[in-house]
Formats: sequence, C-alpha cells, structure tokens
Amino acid sequence: MVPAGEIRAAGAVVLRPRQVLLVHRARYDDWSFPKGKLDRGEHRTAAAVREVEEETGVRIRLGVPLTRQRYLVGDRPKTVDYWVARPTGPDGVEGYVPNAEIDRVAWVDREEAPGLLSYDRDRSVLEEALSPARRKRTDALVVVRHAAARARRTWRADDRVRPLLASGRLDAARMVPTLQAFGVADILTSPSTRCVETVAPLAAALDLVPRRKPVLAEEDATPRAVRSLVRAEVDALSGTGRVALLCSHRPVLPVVFDALGLDDPRLDPGDIMVVHLRKGRVVAAERHAAHPGSEPAV
Repeated sequence: MVPAGEIRAAGAVVLRPRQVLLVHRARYDDWSFPKGKLDRGEHRTAAAVREVEEETGVRIRLGVPLTRQRYLVGDRPKTVDYWVARPTGPDGVEGYVPNAEIDRVAWVDREEAPGLLSYDRDRSVLEEALSPARRKRTDALVVVRHAAARARRTWRADDRVRPLLASGRLDAARMVPTLQAFGVADILTSPSTRCVETVAPLAAALDLVPRRKPVLAEEDATPRAVRSLVRAEVDALSGTGRVALLCSHRPVLPVVFDALGLDDPRLDPGDIMVVHLRKGRVVAAERHAAHPGSEPAV
C-alpha cells in the first residue's frame, strides 16, 4: 500500500535518435524530465503517458521501467516512477505554447543533457536510460491473469462459461489505461468467458478482435502446447517493437512464465506482468495491479 502522505508521481525519459526530451519549469527555473503527480485513482503508467503529453504535447508509448526514485519534498516522501519511452506520432515541439508551469520544452542532444539537467537524481535516471541495456528498443508480451470471477464452488454450469464478478468487470475496465500506456496491438486469450470478459474493455478501446486460443484454457492446456504458443508469439514479436497481450488462468500461467524463462510471480486475479523482450530474450519485467489501490513489486 502507498504510505500516508506520500507524493506519487510518474514520468518518462523520452528518446528519439541522439536526443532526449526535457522540460523547463518556470517556478523552479530547472530542467528535468516531463513528469507529474498521479490523479486520484490513476495508475502510474497512465499518469506517465498523460503527464508527458500535457507538458510537451508529445504522445508516447512506455518501454522498459527505470529505477524508482525516492526523495523528500520538504518533510514529505516523494516517489517517482520513470520509463524509457518513445513518441508514437509527430514529435516536434516547435509549436509548444508556454504556460505558467512549463515555459520551455526541448529535444536536447544526449551528450548535452547531463549538463542541462538541474538535479543529480535526474542525471542518474538519464545515465540508466541511455545504458545499452535500457535505451535499445524492445518488444513486449503482457501477461494477464483474468479478473475476479464467480467462485467455482457456487457455479453449477460448465466452468468455461463462468463469468466475472461485478468487481472483476470493474477491474477489467480499470486495466484499460494501464495497458494502453504500453501500446498493446494484439490480444490472445483463453476462450473461457472469464478471460474473454477480462480483455473485452481493452479490445473495445483499441478496436481489436481478440484471438481466442483454446490452448490457453484450463481444460485444453498442455505444457508442450502452451510453451509452443508462447515461443511462437515471442518469435513473431522479435524486432517489431510491437506489444501483444496474453490472458489466461492461474493453473496455466506457470507454464507461460516458464516458457519466457521467468519464475512464476503468482499473479493475483487481474494482475498484469509486462515482459520486455529484445531478440526474444527478457530484458525487464514489471508487475502491475489492475487498479492502483495496491502497490505490487516492480
């Protein structure tokens, strides 16, 4: 859980060839990365994307996460989550209109940026973002455990059609901005109702038709078939910079993670694991809850 009184913020180190996007805050006369406080009930990934667009006019897609920053603002602790990010469309800032908060926005040469940044903590973030392990583009496979469903013990019909609870449907809707931040472009799901209902709000928001894969259902999954599917998807993603989402069930997910070379993180209902890949190999993984009421490990 988030400690009482803690300030939560999120932002991004936005890169384009040889340059990084910085903002100047008039009130503090400082140069930093675009970032800002989370709105009430907002997930940190959604906040990072929103803040970058609000402060610079540039729309982004999040890539790999960076080390969480913690420091004091007066006597209050502040936590800032950053990701490496890239523009998803036009990235020019020449038409930016200054305001009372951000009076300058600039693409700065990477070699010049450390000297322009006002804080040591930001220089540390930049150094990490520009390291070979972080700055190179990645693909991603987002693994989701379906949201909270009706209890098995109270369900008398075929388990394949067991639906989500009302709370599960709410969590499925809350996932949408969290997942949009990563630029999901393809959805694979178990055909069981509870998985189909979990991905339905995202599919509607992105105008995507989920691909129903029986091998991801509890009743039809075999370790060999699941591993084959996961590796085929990883191979298909490799080098494309695209992001796919896979939704399945608790008994199936350990095999999914094993195929990715990861230990089973034991996702709770509605939890999300974003697995960042380069050339088919995992370079980072981050876990998110379907809603921001809890703070899973990163």
